[in-house]
Amino acid sequence: MTTSSSARRARGRHRKLRGWSRAGRRGEKHRREDEAQSADPVEAPAVERVEAPAGDGASQEERERTHRLIMAVMPGLMAGMFLSALDQMVMSASIRTIADDLGGLQLQAWATTAYLITSTVTTPLYGKLSDIYGRKPLFVAAVLLFTAGSLACAAAGTMHQLALFRGLQGLGGGGLTAVAMAITADLVPPRDRARYQGMSMAVWLSASLLGPLVGGLFAGAGDVLGLSGWRWIFLINVPVAAVALVVIVRVLNVPHRARSRRIDHWGAAAITAGTVPLLLLAEQGQQRGWTSAWSLTCAALGVAGFLGFLLVERRMGADALIPLHLFRIPTFSVAVAVSMLVGGGMFGAISVVPLYLQIVGGNAPVQAGLMMLPMMAGVVISTIWSSKVLKRGGSYKMFPVVGAFVTGAGMFVFRTAGPGTPSWVPMLVLVAFGIGIGNCTRTLMVAAQNSVPVADIGTATASVTFFRQVAGVFGVALFLSVLFGALPGRLAEAADRPEVAAAAADPAVARDPRNAPFFEIEDGSRRQLDDSSFLDHADPRLSGPFREAFDTATDLVFLIGGGVMAVTAVLALFLKEVPLRELSAAQIAERETAAKEYA
Repeated sequence: MTTSSSARRARGRHRKLRGWSRAGRRGEKHRREDEAQSADPVEAPAVERVEAPAGDGASQEERERTHRLIMAVMPGLMAGMFLSALDQMVMSASIRTIADDLGGLQLQAWATTAYLITSTVTTPLYGKLSDIYGRKPLFVAAVLLFTAGSLACAAAGTMHQLALFRGLQGLGGGGLTAVAMAITADLVPPRDRARYQGMSMAVWLSASLLGPLVGGLFAGAGDVLGLSGWRWIFLINVPVAAVALVVIVRVLNVPHRARSRRIDHWGAAAITAGTVPLLLLAEQGQQRGWTSAWSLTCAALGVAGFLGFLLVERRMGADALIPLHLFRIPTFSVAVAVSMLVGGGMFGAISVVPLYLQIVGGNAPVQAGLMMLPMMAGVVISTIWSSKVLKRGGSYKMFPVVGAFVTGAGMFVFRTAGPGTPSWVPMLVLVAFGIGIGNCTRTLMVAAQNSVPVADIGTATASVTFFRQVAGVFGVALFLSVLFGALPGRLAEAADRPEVAAAAADPAVARDPRNAPFFEIEDGSRRQLDDSSFLDHADPRLSGPFREAFDTATDLVFLIGGGVMAVTAVLALFLKEVPLRELSAAQIAERETAAKEYA
């Protein structure tokens, strides 16, 4: 190799490496150093050590370039995540108004279930396809599908149309979060990733808290600019989606090495066949009865679907939608298992808190939403702490252990609260919940991403998200079933008190429709509570005991939740730590490309 040809190839390599980010342009001094190093064949093999955690880390210039790029891309990624999270929360607060306007109250559950099914099923698809075809086209496709679904929902004329268009929305929603987190993994080394992924958790919590407020505002606004207020719930997605598209299209330009892989069509069909009936069971099993023929049929179909999925994935090997060899990686398999317990136990039990604040605490929905804000403070605290520790290369196993322990302790403390407890007590416990969420979710994601080959980061990210989502849906359903399964017995105990029995025996009280929910829940004919406002108008001799009975029923929920968190903390102790990479996936790809050019 001559010196002139070596210099030409080094200059070409330099232009290729800097092309993926407009934010990073090397100075003449650095370029001459690179050329001098590349001209020496003795130094070339060092470039190949792309996975080494020490001695081959990113330079200060690479870190600064990465930081500039991620801060430029982050508004687009956050806008996409905000779309997905806000839409679900807004719908929960406005679905009753929408159903009344479209004349399909009995179909309102399908507007939520359709989105849940399509978004959950497509999550692993987005992860696998983004590994094959690149993140940018998949993220853009997700935003466009979500926007098209939003516009269609705003124009829906019947509940059947709304459910169909919500399914279209979910086709895009499944990729908004999963691909955004994969993009973050491409750009940010694992040691720095917790800081940036903490931003996404803050966005998710913000949407969770603002969603009910925004939904209630538009649902009760009547007509706005000639359109029903609830239609603006979907139209506000359009400008947010536009921000995401502009930022991603103009700024994100991460190189992607095209890979020839088979598309796992049968795996996609099998996971759909298994997930759909299980999600239907989780969503509607409480109303239909967990032991009804419908529920048992859904359970059987779901199990059969996932058994078929395992057989297909085993046959597809590395081309599988969720390659089974990933579960032979101890860190990844434990991270998935702990994430499922976090999704089912932590989020399931926490879902009861807003009901508790409204019914036992006597707070209006808006006040209850504001009282959930301390949970965001806990997430911020845990994010700052974990970011500093991971930046120094410290142990990350302790974060899910501490997070699960703190959350479990908070649940046990919540059991001691009651109708007369000062409001600052549950708010302080919510800080502990936020610390648990922040320590568990993002750290487990970083651990899973760091443990798998760079080529499978998208698949790993989507897999963790998928299993946590499915577990979370079941967790919420099961904990609500425990709550409303225990409530009739607690109400019966309260009804035995002389003053309550006298009120219940009063014909005027029994005939008053404002007291109907009390009697329906007591005799078991109602398995859920959609609206707690009846307590403000019910006979005080009934509403007071109802609040007390609800408080004692939630004790069982938090006892089980605390037990699940204790199991989670123990399981997290088995998380095998893999030294965090000092290079991002994109930086590793750069060096691999450079190493091949030297060969």
